[in-house]
Order: sequence, then C-alpha cells, then structure tokens
Amino acid sequence: MNKNKYVNYAIFFKKLSNPLRTKIIASLSQSPKTVSQLCKDLSAEQSKISHAVISLKKCNIVSSKRKGKNIVYSLNKETIIPILELLDLHEKKYCRYCQER
Repeated sequence: MNKNKYVNYAIFFKKLSNPLRTKIIASLSQSPKTVSQLCKDLSAEQSKISHAVISLKKCNIVSSKRKGKNIVYSLNKETIIPILELLDLHEKKYCRYCQER
C-alpha cells in the first residue's frame, strides 16, 4: 500500500473517531446548522463545537456559508453524504454487531 494513502486514511479516520466530531456529523446529516444550533442539539460548549467544526473543515468534511450574521455548516455533499449512505447500507446489510445495538 502506498504510504501516503495510509497516512491520508489515518488522518481521515482520526477526524471521524472523535465522539464530538461524530455527533456533529450525525447532526449535520439531518440538516445544515450554525454552531449555536449544534451546541443546543449536542448539549456542548460553543468553544468545543467550534474547535471540532474547524477540525472537520480542514479535511473538507464540512463546509460553511455565511447567512447574514450567521455561519451555517453542512456536510460535503459530494463525498461525505455518500459515505454516510454507504455506512447505513453496510450496517443494515452486513453488520450484525451494529444491528444488535
């Protein structure tokens, strides 16, 4: 395996392995949100949410758009949404461990 590919995979999966970042991804999979909305949804401090969102932005897992005074975050529609759909399919079709939880 190409060493760069391994490093890139490790970086990507490390971004997803953090519980708060995973919760943010799950919340954003429902609809785009501001940091304030994410704080309310996840019962987390604004500084922690902001830090996690910035980390996800670095890998373009999330993107942002300014709407008036607010910044609205959403998932990358080209890559992350299809990955989540594939994970849902995998869980339903192949992962007995996930199904039992």
